[in-house]
Amino acid sequence: MSRSANLIERRVAAARAGINPYVICRMTSGWLVIGDVQPLPGYCVLLADPVVESLNSLDVADRIQYSLDTIRVGDALLAATDAWRINYETLGNSEPALHTHIIPRYRWEPDERRGRPAWVGYEWKTSRKFDPSSDAPFVERMRALLLAQ
Repeated sequence: MSRSANLIERRVAAARAGINPYVICRMTSGWLVIGDVQPLPGYCVLLADPVVESLNSLDVADRIQYSLDTIRVGDALLAATDAWRINYETLGNSEPALHTHIIPRYRWEPDERRGRPAWVGYEWKTSRKFDPSSDAPFVERMRALLLAQ
């Protein structure tokens, strides 16, 4: 009995095929994608490729590369936005494949939200959806920053 692919596996397969509309760029360790929703401007996700269950599934060199790519994305977000800091969350509970949420945080956020994890402080179901047209300048800026490194 074969299992169906999870969301991360499907998104990586689409990125490889050149049909994932969320792709910002290929990183050494995977694919950087813009979030389906944008509860905070610039929310991105790094999807490991090849797909593995967790960071612990990688050898030391691949762990280091994935971590460096994650940090590079954070640096690019700081340069591309007016973010104050970057939050990094590697969860894997809902989608059991290595991926890291990279979330810019801003000084303009209300105090009651800024001090909380984005998952708790924002309503993700009603957040602005990714829009290829309006998000294109951000995607291009991120791509340029990352490819220049």
